[in-house]
Amino acid sequence: MTADIRLVPTSELDAEKIFAELFTEHWPEFVFHDLGVKPYVARRAEYFGDLDCFLLDGDRVVGAGWGVPLRWDGTISDLPSGYTGALGRSVEGHEAGVVPDTFVVMGGMVRADEQGKGWASAVVAALRDLAVSRGWERVIAPVRPTRKSTYPLTPIEEYATWRRPDGLPFDPWLRTHERMGATILAPAPDSQVMTGTVSEWESWTGLALPGSGDYVIPDGLSVLHVDREADTGVYREPNVWMRHR
Repeated sequence: MTADIRLVPTSELDAEKIFAELFTEHWPEFVFHDLGVKPYVARRAEYFGDLDCFLLDGDRVVGAGWGVPLRWDGTISDLPSGYTGALGRSVEGHEAGVVPDTFVVMGGMVRADEQGKGWASAVVAALRDLAVSRGWERVIAPVRPTRKSTYPLTPIEEYATWRRPDGLPFDPWLRTHERMGATILAPAPDSQVMTGTVSEWESWTGLALPGSGDYVIPDGLSVLHVDREADTGVYREPNVWMRHR
């Protein structure tokens, strides 16, 4: 990793374009169809766009990350349901004048051709440092475990406990966070919920879904439940809540 990595204010870059490019590289199509997220996207950008960060190697953007502030009392029971819950609590809290005390790392991405160079840790570290500079005493993250798609039938509650022989988490992204000093707080089995018609899900997954039941879908961290009679498919995306020092 070269030494000229730097944090760049979102005002200096076309943030929407960069995030769109990185999202397309990293996330399956169905992730963009969480109806619970849509009401908050524009308001998040308006209120917290200054919390977006971009990491550059020279003049090339190699990674990006974003987060939101909210109020959390530090207990497991007060954690948001996950990604969607954190986004909603943050935006609605801001509008209600709630003073935040916690920063939520909502996501970090690195270009596909820049993987394995340490950029992912740099993105998380930049966001964590940003939280410290704002005086937020807690940093948490609903982490999307990258290898969970290989084990979609395993409950997230069990998957989150898997460890390698060296004691580190089995999952690479959970492992990155733990190496940076984070600890696992709790599973978030319904971090996001995507609902669509059967034809929409066939389009999003590239699969034929001829009958009702549960389906393993490409890049899915859990199964898709299809009800042909009701013409609906529901997918619940699990994450793992982690807390950074």
